[in-house]
Amino acid sequence: MAALNPDPVFWAGRRVLLTGHTGFKGAWLSLWLARLGAQITGFALAPETRPNLFEAIGFPSERSRIGDIRELAALTAAVKEAEPEIVIHMAAQALVRPSYADPVGTFAVNTMGTVHLLEAARAVPGLRAVVVVTSDKAYENREWPYAYRETEAMGGRDPYSASKGCAELVTSAYRASFFGEGGHPARIASARAGNVIGGGDYSLDRLIPDIVRAFGAGESVEIRAPHAVRPWQHVLEPLAGYLRLAECLAGTDGDRFAEGWNLGPADEDCRPVSELVERLAKGWGDGAGWHLSQKTHPHEATYLKVDASKARARLGWDRRLTLDTALDWTAAWYRAAAAGDDPRALAEAEIARYEALGQPGAPLGVSA
Repeated sequence: MAALNPDPVFWAGRRVLLTGHTGFKGAWLSLWLARLGAQITGFALAPETRPNLFEAIGFPSERSRIGDIRELAALTAAVKEAEPEIVIHMAAQALVRPSYADPVGTFAVNTMGTVHLLEAARAVPGLRAVVVVTSDKAYENREWPYAYRETEAMGGRDPYSASKGCAELVTSAYRASFFGEGGHPARIASARAGNVIGGGDYSLDRLIPDIVRAFGAGESVEIRAPHAVRPWQHVLEPLAGYLRLAECLAGTDGDRFAEGWNLGPADEDCRPVSELVERLAKGWGDGAGWHLSQKTHPHEATYLKVDASKARARLGWDRRLTLDTALDWTAAWYRAAAAGDDPRALAEAEIARYEALGQPGAPLGVSA
């Protein structure tokens, strides 16, 4: 059975607060929510790179609030003004290596930022659901060969992973202390996605953007950990899960969904970094290739997978794209954008194509 598409009847006219709307995933999600007819307010820092997808899609300036979730007063004011029915919290310091350079800032954004968001949210009487987006790296990584389930311990050796594990604990504590059973009626859940790829990511120190920049300049891309295994998935896969989870939380039996959820790919799509680079290099042509970094790098987990069985069974969510298809879509997006195609039109067409795979009887997306 095809995974369920977001319900346009549910989202039409719905007031949504989206933190992190200026980022890669946030820009994609804001465009999808606009397509569904939602009334979106965004809260995030200004984009860090040029170009970036947020500016390319033309997010309405009157609905964008540029601010820092470390500043409780500013965030509270924005939440109060938006009067959201749904909150999707994605604002974060999202990278492992920068967390070593700024551990205090990483914990302030990812952990205390979640505290601030939930504290502001519980003052909104009409709020119905909050989805807190954390990370697959929130788990205590024991370098196991099997996928982590939602019942595994939170943890993290590096500041980024630990800060996301802390965000999970914060979410659980706020849910138990202030929401449901006599508290605020909104339901709170967390979502742990895999490593996302897709067109429009221009972030620094991320694999796909680094590959695109190097190949575009006719250079070999430097790779830190070619044998590291990650749960790769197209950006639209977890975003579909966030939307579906919000719908379930806001439903009449939403209490059943107020917990943590994995939104990871199939086991066969958890592959080494080297496979992704070599496949993209082959498709790129022009002598594209990679070389192993000779620099000293801080510790990063070698083996990571998450088990999404619960989301498939209870949310009606599942991946629609094989990793090979996700890589094809990603490479095609960057090539089209580099050739001058409109990034917003490219993204909207990709969302429509993805939704078509959610129609009854649609096959799993496979490469042509």
